Amino acid sequence: MAELGDKTNPAQTRPRNSFFGAPWTRALFALIFVFLIGMIFNAGGAFFQWGTHRDMLRQISVIGILACGMTLVIITAGIDLSVGSVLGLNAVLFAVLSLRLDWPAYLAVGACLAVGVACGALSGAVIARFKMQPFIATLAMMVFARGLAKSISGGEKVSRAVLQPDGSYAYVDLPRLFQAIDHKVFGGNVAVVTLIFLGCIFLCWVLLARLRWGRYLYATGANEEAARLSGVPTGRIKLLAYSLSGAFAAIAGICQAIQEQQGDPEAGMGYELSAIAVVVIGGTSLMGGRGSIAFTLLGTLTIGYLEKILSINAVSEASRLILTGIIIVAAVLLQRKAA
Repeated sequence: MAELGDKTNPAQTRPRNSFFGAPWTRALFALIFVFLIGMIFNAGGAFFQWGTHRDMLRQISVIGILACGMTLVIITAGIDLSVGSVLGLNAVLFAVLSLRLDWPAYLAVGACLAVGVACGALSGAVIARFKMQPFIATLAMMVFARGLAKSISGGEKVSRAVLQPDGSYAYVDLPRLFQAIDHKVFGGNVAVVTLIFLGCIFLCWVLLARLRWGRYLYATGANEEAARLSGVPTGRIKLLAYSLSGAFAAIAGICQAIQEQQGDPEAGMGYELSAIAVVVIGGTSLMGGRGSIAFTLLGTLTIGYLEKILSINAVSEASRLILTGIIIVAAVLLQRKAA
C-alpha cells in the first residue's frame, strides 16, 4: 500500500529538486538576478543610492496596487483587462470631485471606490451569470470605462488650472489629501503611496491566508465544478474577485491623480499588461488555483528594479518593452515546465 501511495500522491512523486522549481524560489531568484544586474550596471554608482530605490518603489507602487487585484482574479482562473481603464476613470473622477467640485476627501475617495467596485462587479456578474469569457467581459469594460473617462473630462486633462470667462487661467489650491499622499515619511525615505501599496498587499494576504473566502478563491480557480459541487458559491466568489480588482484599480487611480496632480483620461493605458506581467513573473499560475500575494510582491519588485535599472542606464523605451515581453514569455514557459 505504501508503494501505491507513493505512485498516486502527486506531492510524493515530485522530483527531489522540486525546491528549485518552486514558484516562490523562481520568483526570488529572478529578483536577485535583476538586483545583481543593477549592481553591475550601476550607472556610476546611482544604483547604490537610497534615493534610487525609494523612487523605484514610488514609481512601481501604482502598478503593484493594480497587481493586488489582478492576483485575486488570476487565482480564480480569470483575467481582468479593464484595470488600466478603471484607473483612468477614477483618476479623472477624483480630480473632478476634488479640484473642480471641492468635495471633502472622504466623499471623493468613497465615490471613487464605489465606482471601482461597480465596474468590477459588473464584469464579475456578466462572467458568473452569463458564463462569458473573462477576456471578453473585461475587454468590454476596458473600452466602456475609457470612454466614460473621456466623456467626464471632455477629452482633456482635469488639472488645477481652471479656464476663466476672460480666457485666463486660475489655479485652485491642492486639497490636503493631495499633499498627504504625495509626501514622503520617515525622514523623507519612504513615499506614502508605497505604504498604501504595502497596505493593499497586507489586505490581500489576510483574505487569501486567513479567511474562508480566500480558500474559496483557490478552490474556484483549481476546479470550479468540483468547488461548486462541494458547496463553494463560485458565482459569488468570482463577483468578489472582480469587485476587489475594481476597488484596487480605484485606489490606484486616486494615487495616480494625486501624484500627477491632475486627472488624465489617458492614464493607465497599458497598465493592465504591466499588472499581469507582475503577477506572472511573481509565479502565480495563469491556470488558476495557485499563487500568493507574496509572489506578487516579489514580481512587483522585480519589474520595478528592472525598469529602474534600464532607466538609469538610459535604455530606450522600445528596448524596455521588448525586454519585458521576453521576460513574460520566459516566466510563462517556466511555469509550464514546473507544472
